[in-house]
Amino acid sequence: MRRFTANARPLLALLVLAAAAGAGEVPSMPPAGAGETLYNGIRLPAAWPPRWPPPTGEVRPVPYLDQRPDVVSVDVGRQLFVDDFLIEATDLKRTFHRPEEHPASPVVRVDKPSERTGKAPFAAVFSDGVWYDPADRLFKMWYMAGIFEGTAYAASKDGVQWEKPVLDVEPGTNVVNKGLRDSSTVWLDWAEKDPARRWKMFTSTRRDGRSGWFLAVRGSADGVHWSAPLAETPAVGDRSTVFYNPFRGKWIYSIRCGGPRGRARQYRECDDAVAGAAWKPEDVFTWAASDKLDPHNPNDEFKGVQPQLYNLDAAPYESIMLGLFSVWQGPDNSVCAQRKIQKRNEVLVAFSRDGFHWDRPDRRPFIGVTEKEGSWRWGNVQSAGGGCLVVADRLYFYFSGRALSDQFWDGAASTGLAVLRRDGFASMDAGPSGGTLTTRPVRFSGRHLFVNVDAKDGELAAEILDDRGGVVEPFTRANCRPVRGDATLAPVTWQGAKDLGAVAGKAVRLRFHLRGGSLYAFWVSPSAAGESRGYVAAGGPGFSGPTDAAGRAALSPPCVHGGLNMARLGCAPTRRWPAAGST
Repeated sequence: MRRFTANARPLLALLVLAAAAGAGEVPSMPPAGAGETLYNGIRLPAAWPPRWPPPTGEVRPVPYLDQRPDVVSVDVGRQLFVDDFLIEATDLKRTFHRPEEHPASPVVRVDKPSERTGKAPFAAVFSDGVWYDPADRLFKMWYMAGIFEGTAYAASKDGVQWEKPVLDVEPGTNVVNKGLRDSSTVWLDWAEKDPARRWKMFTSTRRDGRSGWFLAVRGSADGVHWSAPLAETPAVGDRSTVFYNPFRGKWIYSIRCGGPRGRARQYRECDDAVAGAAWKPEDVFTWAASDKLDPHNPNDEFKGVQPQLYNLDAAPYESIMLGLFSVWQGPDNSVCAQRKIQKRNEVLVAFSRDGFHWDRPDRRPFIGVTEKEGSWRWGNVQSAGGGCLVVADRLYFYFSGRALSDQFWDGAASTGLAVLRRDGFASMDAGPSGGTLTTRPVRFSGRHLFVNVDAKDGELAAEILDDRGGVVEPFTRANCRPVRGDATLAPVTWQGAKDLGAVAGKAVRLRFHLRGGSLYAFWVSPSAAGESRGYVAAGGPGFSGPTDAAGRAALSPPCVHGGLNMARLGCAPTRRWPAAGST
């Protein structure tokens, strides 16, 4: 059984920092409690963001995994087991999972004249954005139409079948922003008070086609009619993106830069996306880069190419920030142009609980390329702005891929869809003989415990422990009604207790007993409906805002939203999505 004791953790922290110091990767880490306290109990240092030196290829430490708060608040969101932040002891096995490509992919492909303009055909997200807009009850997508030529808009009722409406911006087309562009991000700003800026677009462009790149910031009420630039940033790398961290109320500019390991990222945080577009050099910090654990190109002639961090998109999901790292594995552009092949970029997943430091425990491609003849995603896979959408009990990840083409080598791009179980990034698994997982001390204000569990071949039970490790009556394993079956929202209840009111507000531990199954998440909801109060990334049917205030209602009508039959995709509550790619 793995145990993390109060005495071992500080020692481990010192060992990690000592190793980092030897590698030249020393963060600024004043004593805990010197700065802001986050929603989950993590206390930031006074000097924030941290001051990192240039990357060396060593794996950078994640301080909050070694300096964990004494008590973790779990009031915000489903609590995922992507790391050991919440775990005190367990003999369960952690398994990381990857999404499966939807059979309809690519769901958006080149079929309009405007998408064949420029050097090569292109109808793909290059970050851009895919969101669910509850105001119109539509999935909405922004994508590059014609390579470097502009941004177009598509809409869908179910997230699978997409329409490209004829709009009045560029008559006869669905183009909503014409002009030179590289990377772009579209974001639904739930906190914006000005309706004309409800949607925000951050487009990497150049003034005359020759000068350096910068991000132009625009606003829109409907996502179709965009303002003139409200602000322009200083010079940035072409593949720069933006996201919002609602846990801290900060806009983050994810700035492409160069360095000793090639492409990397710099970090700029600000309270206001428009005003924050103006910055001084001292406002930008060294942030993320590839390291020695990133995958190399598997092709023999390119195995020696050092991976680089091509892009970093991020979005708030439940109680964490979800990071999507596009890792470049070569070859160089000159080789691609000569050989008419695509460079290899694959999307890897990362997780953060403080919004700056990234834990990257699984270095397999989360969404990868398929170098097969005729493949629409032979190379250069890229993520979508907004991260993912929550559709019933599944997560929808949109991504772009590029086929081989006799035209400009970097074109021939389409947009696909990959599907993952909700909360399905990692599971804690038990075999037929069973096992346990005990959390560290947690505190909650809710009264109803829920789990995301696949126990169709077994069962799950839980008990609650006090600060001394004793079981709190009546929340014992014997009184717990076993949870069986496969459900992404399953209540855990006890005989002799109406709810968790007796322990709400107190520091307690939860101990899960699992046999023949997989536990993905737990949370404590204020109501029997099971709402998590966590963030739902780019939204989804049934959610009226940026957080899950719906609970079970987001699963209704059963597995069907906007004409999409989720049962056809393996979404029946007692059936599991095929675990292709999981280990």
